[in-house]
Amino acid sequence: MTSAGCFGFDRKSTTTGPTASGVAALLGNWSSASVIPSPNGCSDFKWSATEQSANTARGTFSATCAAGVKLAGTAQGTLSGSTVDWAAEGTASAAEIVSCRFALTGTAELAADSIRVPYSGDTCVGHVSGVEVLRKQ
Repeated sequence: MTSAGCFGFDRKSTTTGPTASGVAALLGNWSSASVIPSPNGCSDFKWSATEQSANTARGTFSATCAAGVKLAGTAQGTLSGSTVDWAAEGTASAAEIVSCRFALTGTAELAADSIRVPYSGDTCVGHVSGVEVLRKQ
């Protein structure tokens, strides 16, 4: 007497590459494509996020604003879903003015390879606001 058995094999395969999720998606170097600031705005944003905790990332920040004002300092963002509440502060400087403190804030929107960054704040030359899109480098 013989018996027959049935064997089934299921094989699943995916070919997706690694993707960062959560706060890890904020780490790395980010920069904007625009280099000419609008009359009341800033451009040439750069953010290098190097520190992280459970839901925050922190790093160095720079930008160029109207009247050639250069910003340099630190920025920190707190991730909640796909939005990032962020703040940057540091020193603003330009050839014609004495260096002074600046502060910018906003709520950014995180996408797969970019961050849309609405911002507003105050510099030596007055209030700045706008929207910048940063791409991961």
